[in-house]
Amino acid sequence: MLANLIGGKWREPRGCDSVPLFNPASGEVIGQAPLSSAADVAEAAAAAARAFAGWAATPVMERTRLMFTYKAVLERHFEELAAIVTRNHGKTLEEARGEVRRGIEMVDFACGAPTLLQGRTLRSVSTAIDQDYYRYPLGVVGGIVPFNFPVMIPLWMFPLAVMAGNTFVLKPSERTPLAAVRLAELFAEAGFPDGVLNLVHGAADTVKALLAAPEVRAVSFVGSEPAARHVYQEAARHTKRVQAAGGAKNHIFVLPDADLELAIPAIMNSAFGNAGERCLAGSVAVGVGAASAHLTERLEQSARRLRLGPGDQPGVDFGPLVADDHRRRVLGHIERAADQGARVVLDGRSAEYVQRPGFFVGPTILDQVTPAMAAGREEIFGPVLSVAQVGSVREAIDLVNRLPLGNMAAVFTSSGRAARQFRDEVECGMIGINVGVAQPLAFYPFSGWKSSFYGDLHLQGSDGVDFYTRKKIVVSRW
Repeated sequence: MLANLIGGKWREPRGCDSVPLFNPASGEVIGQAPLSSAADVAEAAAAAARAFAGWAATPVMERTRLMFTYKAVLERHFEELAAIVTRNHGKTLEEARGEVRRGIEMVDFACGAPTLLQGRTLRSVSTAIDQDYYRYPLGVVGGIVPFNFPVMIPLWMFPLAVMAGNTFVLKPSERTPLAAVRLAELFAEAGFPDGVLNLVHGAADTVKALLAAPEVRAVSFVGSEPAARHVYQEAARHTKRVQAAGGAKNHIFVLPDADLELAIPAIMNSAFGNAGERCLAGSVAVGVGAASAHLTERLEQSARRLRLGPGDQPGVDFGPLVADDHRRRVLGHIERAADQGARVVLDGRSAEYVQRPGFFVGPTILDQVTPAMAAGREEIFGPVLSVAQVGSVREAIDLVNRLPLGNMAAVFTSSGRAARQFRDEVECGMIGINVGVAQPLAFYPFSGWKSSFYGDLHLQGSDGVDFYTRKKIVVSRW
C-alpha cells in the first residue's frame, strides 16, 4: 500500500479502501493505491499551511538554488522516472522519456523565478507620488493530475507554485501514482523543507475534500471535460482560484497543397502516440477538397505498419491503454461508430490485439465520420483515428468552431494565406501549422479554449506565474 506524504513524513492513510495498480502491458497487479479520507486531506492541508510562512519568507535566491538542485536530481534519475511511467502507464520508453523531458523543462522555467516574480515600479505617477506592485504567494495550493502524464503534469504545477512561495498538496491519479511518489521523494532529496510539498492518494472523495479544505487557496486541475467543469464549479463555490484544463476533440486538416510526406507521419504520431491518451491527440483527420481522394488509403497504409506491444520492448510504436475499463470504453466507441454508419477501415478490435495479455486496442481507422456521430464530436482517448471530408477551408473552420471543445486544431498546407486564415479564425487555443501536436513549451501557456478549459489563467508560462501569485499595489508619498 502506498503512503501519503504529510509534513515531510510518509504516513499510512487512516483506515480506507484501496484500488489496484496495474502494469497495463501484462495486466499484472503491481501495487495498491489508497483512497484517502477527508481527514487525511485535512492533515496534508494543515501541514502545508504550517510550512507556508517560513517558506514564503525564504529568499527567492535560496528557493532558486533548491530548484536547480531538484533539476539536477531529476536529470540523474531521468531513466528511472521514464521506466516507472512505462511500467505503470504503459506508454513506450521513448514516449516516457519525452514526457520526463517536457516536465523538466517546466522545472527549468521555474528556476527563472528571480526574473519571473519581479513586479513593476513607476516613479512620480502624480506629484511626489510613486507607485509599485509586488507579487505575493497565495498560500496553500492544490494540484489534481490525470493518469496519462504522471510525471509531466505534476511538474507543470508544483515547481512553479513553490518557487512563487506557495506550499502544495498534490493528488496524483489513482491509476498512475508511482511516478508522483518518486517525484516527491526526489523533491525531499533536493533539500526542500518539510511540508512544502505534500501528497495524498485517492479518487473522487479525496478531490472533494481537497476542494473544500479551507487552507487551500487555489487549485490546478487537468482531466476530462466533465471533471474539469465540476472542479471549476466546486472550487469557485469554495471561493478558491482555479485553473481546470479539460477534454478535447482535435481536428487535423489536410489541404490539397499539403506535403503528404510530412503530413501523414505527423498525423500518425498525433493520433496514435501515447495510444491516443492525450488531450492534444489529433483524433479526426479531415481531407479538404481534392485532398480527400486518397487520404484514407494513405493513412491506412501507414497505420498498418505500426507495431503494438509492451512499452519497454524496442521498436514498439505504441503500448496498451491504462486499464481494462478504459479499454472497454474505447472498444465501445468503435462499435458505436460502426453502428452509426462509419466505415471501419482498420479494426483495433481484432483478436491479435485484444486477446493478448494486458489492455491493448489496435490502431483503428474510421472513415466517413460526420459531426453527427459520436466519433466525430466526443473525446475517445484511445488509438482511434476518424477520417472526414469537407469542401473548403471555410467549411473546415466552421466544422471546428461548431464544436463545444477548443483545445487544438492543425492544418497541413503550403499556402500562407490559408494558414493565416486558419490561425486567425479557428476557435481553439493551440494551433498547429504543418505540426501535428501543437504543444507549447513551458514558457508559453497551455491555452485551451471553450469547454477545454475553465478559468482565466492557464497552466505554464506567464499565466502560471500570474495564477500562483497575487499582486499588491503600493502608492507612496515621501
